[in-house]
Amino acid sequence: MKEKIFKVEGMTCSSCVSHVEKAVKKLEGIESANVNLASEKLTIKFNDNKINEKEMELIVEKAVDDAGYKAFIEDNISLDQDKIKKEEEIKSLWKRFIWSAVFTVPLLIISMGHMFGYSLPNFISPEISPKTFAMSQLLLTTPVMIIGWKFFKVGIKTLLKGAPNMDSLIAIGTSSGYLYGLFAIYQIFNGNINYVHQLYFESSATILMLITLGKYMESVSKGKTSEAIKKLMGLAPKIATVVKDGKDILTPIENVEVGDIILVKPGERFPVDGIVVEGTTSVDESMLTGESIPVEKFIDSTVIGASINKNGSVKYRATKVGKDTTLAQIIKLVEEAQGSKAPIAKLADIISGYFVPVVIVLAILSSVAWYIATGDKIFALTIFISVLVIACPCALGLATPTAIMIGTGKGAEYGVLIKSGVALETAHKIQTIVFDKTGTITEGKPKVTDIKVSKDISEDELLILAASAEKNSEHPLGESIVRFASEKNLNLKNLETFKAIPGYGIEVTIENKDILLGNKKLMVDRKIALDSFEKESDNLAGMGKTPMYIAIEGSIAGIIAVADTVKESSKNAISLLHSMGIEVAMITGDNRRTAEAIAKEVGIDRVLSEVLPQDKAREVQKLQEEGKQVAMVGDGINDAPALAQANLGIAIGSGTDVAIESADIVLMKSDLMDVPTAIKLSRETIKNIKQNLFWAFGYNILGIPIAMGILHIFGGPLLSPMIAGAAMSISSVSVLTNALRLKRFKPDKFIQEEKKMSKTKVFIDGMSCGNCVKHVKNEFASLPEVVSIEVDLPGKFAVIEGNISDEKIKKTVEDAGYVVVKIEKM
Repeated sequence: MKEKIFKVEGMTCSSCVSHVEKAVKKLEGIESANVNLASEKLTIKFNDNKINEKEMELIVEKAVDDAGYKAFIEDNISLDQDKIKKEEEIKSLWKRFIWSAVFTVPLLIISMGHMFGYSLPNFISPEISPKTFAMSQLLLTTPVMIIGWKFFKVGIKTLLKGAPNMDSLIAIGTSSGYLYGLFAIYQIFNGNINYVHQLYFESSATILMLITLGKYMESVSKGKTSEAIKKLMGLAPKIATVVKDGKDILTPIENVEVGDIILVKPGERFPVDGIVVEGTTSVDESMLTGESIPVEKFIDSTVIGASINKNGSVKYRATKVGKDTTLAQIIKLVEEAQGSKAPIAKLADIISGYFVPVVIVLAILSSVAWYIATGDKIFALTIFISVLVIACPCALGLATPTAIMIGTGKGAEYGVLIKSGVALETAHKIQTIVFDKTGTITEGKPKVTDIKVSKDISEDELLILAASAEKNSEHPLGESIVRFASEKNLNLKNLETFKAIPGYGIEVTIENKDILLGNKKLMVDRKIALDSFEKESDNLAGMGKTPMYIAIEGSIAGIIAVADTVKESSKNAISLLHSMGIEVAMITGDNRRTAEAIAKEVGIDRVLSEVLPQDKAREVQKLQEEGKQVAMVGDGINDAPALAQANLGIAIGSGTDVAIESADIVLMKSDLMDVPTAIKLSRETIKNIKQNLFWAFGYNILGIPIAMGILHIFGGPLLSPMIAGAAMSISSVSVLTNALRLKRFKPDKFIQEEKKMSKTKVFIDGMSCGNCVKHVKNEFASLPEVVSIEVDLPGKFAVIEGNISDEKIKKTVEDAGYVVVKIEKM
């Protein structure tokens, strides 16, 4: 099965969406068709075994054309062309409105001036010159009808094809008023002067003018919904400096090939993805990850296209170009999400399919009923036009897709990639979140945490022997000991003999000394007395650490404890999820004791320990069988089945491609704080959609009966068609304006609301003037974790409010060019 995206022109409301989808879905080989009114895109999935791509394109374009619209492949239009086209459309609508107003304002003065005490000159007075009065209105109305010809072109075409839309309602309503006006002029010229007060031209012209204004405002608002994707698309540079035969050649980015060596100078963006082959630098990747601190890059480091080279010239080899780059893949994910539909949209879709025909029937029935009851043709015509014009399927069609476009775009802005409207909606229902332990809650890289020694040896001496014994080991625990010794710049000794004891540890000879390094079983097997170290070992194990005994010449020398340390953000993220009313579980293959120690440290509610990789999906299923909506957060290949099984799969961006492919949401920063951000963003988006649908449905439920004259039956006012036209336009604009409120969503603001911030006092050396203060403030103000910062220059300290680690504080101060003397929690 393959997917193809078409651009569709001519759609104005949710009825158009319904007609296009129905026309395409019935085609041979088409498996699904989804139309997004806000982005004007048709996404189809087709069976390439039944129909080839070229045939599919032709029959889809023909089917859409037969339905009254125009479709073409979106690949054929560039971002710049699309932007120009949208700007031209907005300008065209504004011109149409201005010219409509030029003719409509004098028309209103002539036709309705007397209602406000304005006397017309004799040559166009209805009493003195009825023919001139009537003809002047016709001459002013006709240009407005011509200016609004698009409403008639689309509306009548879709009406004749049996698929009426909003334009059909406008065309029928305004042309009815215009045609009745022509009939009245005929009567006036035949001597029936009474018809001079039965002209209806001003209503037709005013309705077209107000709806054109509404369309202009709608177009401007719709343009703002996809700003996030436009920003992403505009990030990639257009030119790359390719190094060939020792020369720097400026090359269009589309001509860059995999394997090319590219030079990037400070301040420039990396054109494509690749691997550094020469030089060192720091790179700002915030446009993709949302992480503001630059990342250090060395030889063999991976760089991402569109990221910014901060301070060093580097050469790198292109590994991914064109549509394969990380940026291109992210844009594709966001576009697919913005083009998808959330389940909440189904009700609007179902109603939209019947909406326009039902409104036409109601308009006819209500006008006929009033004519029978009153015998007044003008009154009946007023009812007919009012019902047609006030009905607004536009608001229904825009309610969901605009909010989804902004929600997914906002997520991408902060490094949270939401793959579909379904994922966005599902996230707000989540009751339990299951975190994989290794690499998700923890760093996934064991570190030395404790060293306990006997009185006969120092910590460094024990570490040198253990690291020397493990320096050729491929075991993660052994590697962590070697790495720790390297960090301390300790010189390792040469091994004389080495013997691995599977399931127990190792036995080596160093400087003619027999050394054992391994677990408790190894010590017991060799009959080595553990003395007080046994109790130490139990305490360390109870804290989730793995103790390794070291014995020298048959006597216990000490213990080195290794643990997979918890990520800085894990505890805060879990605390935040609790404040949102979400249960948090952890799944791991570790033994119960170690797992519970980690769970206790970060505040996990439920521990699923000693779970084999192949059984993770089953554990998620068990939670679902309890009636819970479950999200799974993981990063490894063995998490993929569980990510797919969960109601919502969330993958850590630093994880495997398989995990990312299986997930519904990808966290580009690999920061667990983005899990509550994703949930909160979903809740805000769904709340916004519900508000939009409430107003869209409520408007029609109240507006149509009022237009039909329900209030008038009980002595209330009659709705003017002009007021109905204005109300219809306002309803669409209000839905779009409400959706645009989502653009104000900020993770740091929401975190501040959900969780009380901590304060930290940082003593800084090197500050000497007001510019230093400003520099430090700017560095911290750019961090999403920081709520506020105050700097005291005389005292040479800063008070930082926010959930920020000591390590990050130190690095930020150093990046600003100063030194941290001391950090105190307040």
